[in-house]
Amino acid sequence: MDQPLVSIIVPVYNAANHIARCVDSIRKQTYKNLEILLLNDGSSDVSLQVCQMYAKVDERIRVISRENQGVSATRNEGIRLARGRYLQFADSDDYLAPEATELLVEAAQEHQADLVIAPYFRVKQVNRLELDGINKKETVELNGFLAPGFYDKTEFAVHLMDQPASFFYGVMWNKLYRRELVLEHAIACSDELDWCEDLLFNLEYIRYAERFAALSTPVYYYIKNPDSLVSTKMRFRNAASIMATRATLFSYYKKLYEDLGLYEENRVQIHKYLVAVADDA
Repeated sequence: MDQPLVSIIVPVYNAANHIARCVDSIRKQTYKNLEILLLNDGSSDVSLQVCQMYAKVDERIRVISRENQGVSATRNEGIRLARGRYLQFADSDDYLAPEATELLVEAAQEHQADLVIAPYFRVKQVNRLELDGINKKETVELNGFLAPGFYDKTEFAVHLMDQPASFFYGVMWNKLYRRELVLEHAIACSDELDWCEDLLFNLEYIRYAERFAALSTPVYYYIKNPDSLVSTKMRFRNAASIMATRATLFSYYKKLYEDLGLYEENRVQIHKYLVAVADDA
């Protein structure tokens, strides 16, 4: 198999407790032709020093440090600096399965896909009271909604409506993107949203992508942590704010399906997005 360069973009913010696990999982990928972009977003802990340590022992790693600007701006900077044919994303508190990149690239090459999507594991951390005190346990659940294989744009869009608010379709870290398509259409993460910015990026990308592929093998371990950035942001969302964000995203959904000539037949399901709940949110 041809091994084109893959750029893996990792925003890092106060991630000292878990960045090593994330970076190690990327360094140990069975697919070796990687560019690993660690973007320190103004961390106040030792995250930057840890990233710099890794850069000294792995020439594939590039460390970029900047003042805090948020995850969207940081990802956009990673996209701007990336040199790979494909883009892959990871969050610093999560980690990749050993064959994640290899499986994603194989599917992209086999199907000439613009977007590859894969199931993922949700790792839920639970505090349980035991005789000797509090002990953290982890439960792992498989998440994925799409049968493996090739999909054209219409087929993919129809399946997207099955779970319009799901992490499976909404997030960026269980997918592989073609960088040329992102640059050609100036697709970027929104600085105006601090919630669901992944989904907005994906809806824009799907507008221009034509060929899609789905995997059956999970490629990512998402840590469901009550102290994570996503969970923290959600605790400060009120109902009005959530509905305002959903209304913004709904307009993108509506435009996408109108352009595909699928809006009228999916009108009811598309409107369900306004009240749908992501099982990981």
